[in-house]
Amino acid sequence: MRWLLTILVALVAGFAGAAGWSYSGLGDSRTRDYLLANPQVLPEAIALLQQQEQQGRIGPLRAQLEQPFSGAVLGNPQGAVTLVAFSDYACGFCRRSLDDVKALIAANPDLKVVMREYPILSPASADAARMALAAAQQGRYAAFHDAMFRLGPPSEAGIAAAAREAGLDMARAQAAIRNGAIDQALQANGAMAAQLGINGTPAWIAGDQLLSGAVGQQALAEAVQTARDGNPGQGAAS
Repeated sequence: MRWLLTILVALVAGFAGAAGWSYSGLGDSRTRDYLLANPQVLPEAIALLQQQEQQGRIGPLRAQLEQPFSGAVLGNPQGAVTLVAFSDYACGFCRRSLDDVKALIAANPDLKVVMREYPILSPASADAARMALAAAQQGRYAAFHDAMFRLGPPSEAGIAAAAREAGLDMARAQAAIRNGAIDQALQANGAMAAQLGINGTPAWIAGDQLLSGAVGQQALAEAVQTARDGNPGQGAAS
């Protein structure tokens, strides 16, 4: 318990002040008294600690996160502000978020949505993810992405139907899947997710924020705007 109190004091009063209390021998009683008198600081301090931990995980990966697999982008490929999405075609919450992302793109012409295929729910979702990246190489990612979600949970027949609807050259797509680069990209996505503590879909990263689940258009819009505000020179949302 003492280590938690020390951390909370460090967040509320500053690390220097917390260290001073600890070395003076007054840390335990004064920390306890302060927290009992001001219990509202506990969730605030814990939220701040979690935010700092997120920033520490995202920062070293930012360049890799925001560099998409060739063509696996929604919105403006040259956009000034980036939203990263980890997604699985077998995920109902990802399907539910599809319209939120479309609305966000429509409202933000400077938004680049980097899609990270993260197929963790079924072998069929991994097959769908491979075909999605093969579609990306042909400039047909968005068409396949929409069709795959609309046609329901991934299956061999559904993947083939989505590929046909997206207008893929199937011989070229199958060759791309066989050459190993797509599987390497999926493994890299999994490694990044593990480093970030992502264990479900959808997951979203905008700036220093990581959001989990079908959080809705408003929460995504706020995260994108915060990321934009943190990067001077970017345009405002329309």
